[in-house]
Amino acid sequence: MNKMNTITVIGSINLDRTIRVKQMPKPGETMHTKEIFSAGGGKGANQAVAAKRAEAKTNFIGAVGNDEAGEMMLELLKEEGIGLAGVETLEKQATGQAYIIVDDQGENSITIHSGANNTFTPEHVEEYKELIEASDFVIAQFESTLESTIKAFKIARKANVKTILNPAPALEKVPTELLEVTDMIVPNETETEILTGIKVTDEASLKEAADQLHQLGIEAVIITIGSKGAFYDVAGHSGIVPAFKVHAVDTTAAGDTFIGALSSVLKNDFSNLAEAIKFGNQASSLTVQRFGAQPSIPYKNELV
Repeated sequence: MNKMNTITVIGSINLDRTIRVKQMPKPGETMHTKEIFSAGGGKGANQAVAAKRAEAKTNFIGAVGNDEAGEMMLELLKEEGIGLAGVETLEKQATGQAYIIVDDQGENSITIHSGANNTFTPEHVEEYKELIEASDFVIAQFESTLESTIKAFKIARKANVKTILNPAPALEKVPTELLEVTDMIVPNETETEILTGIKVTDEASLKEAADQLHQLGIEAVIITIGSKGAFYDVAGHSGIVPAFKVHAVDTTAAGDTFIGALSSVLKNDFSNLAEAIKFGNQASSLTVQRFGAQPSIPYKNELV
């Protein structure tokens, strides 16, 4: 039995409001919805839920607003058993919210209001540095303040805790200061091209992009390649771990599930990376067969 990993996620907490439609509305078009529902979301919160459901001990550093959406999200995350000591309730901010349209092909389009996610500070992170220091991995994305993420990663690096960066949603310019304290990076094909300038078309271009990311001092690279699976490159080993073939109905939270599940079984020295990716692929293959972000994330007992 592997020891249970301790994961601290720093990042976004959103209430997702999902609208299901037959096809995407065109500009100026009005159409009826098939269904409308609210659920827990935010890349950070999704990754934390995925890690926790895969049975990792999970903590969160972030913020919500003092509003109904914030109460709802804290309640949902508490029910998951995620440690919320590091989540601040901010008086003058709205809780992050995402408005998601999903069509019958399983494609989605998403509009996000960041709110409280973009206003918690590096000082707030510093207050909870014990959470970071007691972790095996710290995970971050780009839906909250970069300064706070940099602070968390610097604390982690000092304490010999491995950092995992999911550079999504894509940023034109990622601060070098952040990349220098990143141990593992998990971009998709689009994010890879933005980070490296290399268009991913085949295994050779994947390898070239990974080499460029290694040159920034990043030890492990995983590039997710949609329904094909994930390419990895670490310590001179690289390859593609194929995805599970399933019928996708909603791809929301698939990437977040992959990262959360993977981190729950990953060894600190990345020696079992291919195996951990396979576990992440299996988890996300269940997520895409269900609707919603957090409601679709599987539990460990579904993955054995």
